Amino acid sequence: MKNTKISIQNLNLFYGKKQALRDISLEIPENKVTALIGPSGCGKSTFLRTLNRMNDLIHGVRITGSVSIDGEDIYARGLDVVHLRRRIGMVFQKSNPFPMSIYENVAYGPKINGLGTRSEIEGIVEGSLRQAALWDEVKDRLKDSAFGLSGGQQQRLCIARSLAVNPDVLLMDEPASALDPIATAKIEELIFELKKNYTILIVTHNLQQAARVSDRTAFFYLGELVEYGKTSSMFTRPEQPQTEDYVTGKFG
Repeated sequence: MKNTKISIQNLNLFYGKKQALRDISLEIPENKVTALIGPSGCGKSTFLRTLNRMNDLIHGVRITGSVSIDGEDIYARGLDVVHLRRRIGMVFQKSNPFPMSIYENVAYGPKINGLGTRSEIEGIVEGSLRQAALWDEVKDRLKDSAFGLSGGQQQRLCIARSLAVNPDVLLMDEPASALDPIATAKIEELIFELKKNYTILIVTHNLQQAARVSDRTAFFYLGELVEYGKTSSMFTRPEQPQTEDYVTGKFG
């Protein structure tokens, strides 16, 4: 695929003896939004976490196959996993701001990574909050606790926190599932803007959301990749009967 950012080849993942992902191969394009869809427990979030090696933290996990980003194998021996996770930001289903001020939530990553002087970090904080469409709402309360923000604002703060260390890729694991429709719409608008500068993968149970925000869609079922292609085609002319059954609501 032209302008491939992430290449996955023959990826298998085991939790002990249980196989959670089976022979996954796909190419993720740069500066596009790729949605991962499928019923609960089908491997979407597990697959997402292979892209920044978060599954390494789980006891008994074994992975075969390859995952490369910009041509670099992220499972190669000696790879700096901390540096990898800076390049690949992660936003979780439940917003998880740190127990500190709004400002310090965003400044934390740049500070511990030595990304600038105090004034430069102030610029990074403002720029990240602007990118996350949150600056105008919080610029007069940066010293206030992040826990004083609404759920939708907290989620956008977590997105700003990911952006502050200047990643290449953003992974989003159901970022709007706990939010009301207005907050969800803001997150979706934000995703549309962010793809100009980032490659984004989003796990979502909401098929309408996948149709609205993504350029490409991957349908997972029972740990296998059933179908992968342009979102418009997947939702109107799916090639696999299983995909058609899922997107038309026959199961899921």
